[in-house]
Amino acid sequence: MEVVPKKPEEELEATVLRVFLKTIDLVGGPRALAERRHLTWANSLMAASYAVVLHEEALKGPDEIAAMLGVSRATVQNILRADPEAALKKLSEVEEGENLRVHLAGGLAKAAYRLVRQGEEEPRVLRYFLERFVELFDIPWAYLVLKAVKGFDFPAEQPEDLLPRFRGLK
Repeated sequence: MEVVPKKPEEELEATVLRVFLKTIDLVGGPRALAERRHLTWANSLMAASYAVVLHEEALKGPDEIAAMLGVSRATVQNILRADPEAALKKLSEVEEGENLRVHLAGGLAKAAYRLVRQGEEEPRVLRYFLERFVELFDIPWAYLVLKAVKGFDFPAEQPEDLLPRFRGLK
């Protein structure tokens, strides 16, 4: 028998948020949800993200997850049994204004979870949070400069060779 340590609640919440954001990315982003009149999908995608993360990371069963989310056991089972590949394929066939079915939300959440675990985060969202982190903790400019020149061979033959590395630094 293998003992798997449980993740702290805060870490689970962060993982749920990352998976949820990836599901939004998979459906085309916030604008696509709004333009296709699928804003009601957000609730289903969030519930599915929670169910998948609680099952995979916290090793919770369908009954526990159902109680935590306030949904039926059958709903949780449908989410956990959903096929990610089929959900991604079906996504292109969904009509404007159509409600999101549990198995589709579950499949998208499972696909998003897999992508997050593989390190394929939504770069725009990640960059935004990293920029806020740098501002919040007032990371000194020297660190940012050193990080930008990491791997550069000194002495520089032409000072202009360094300029591309400093673009985007604030």
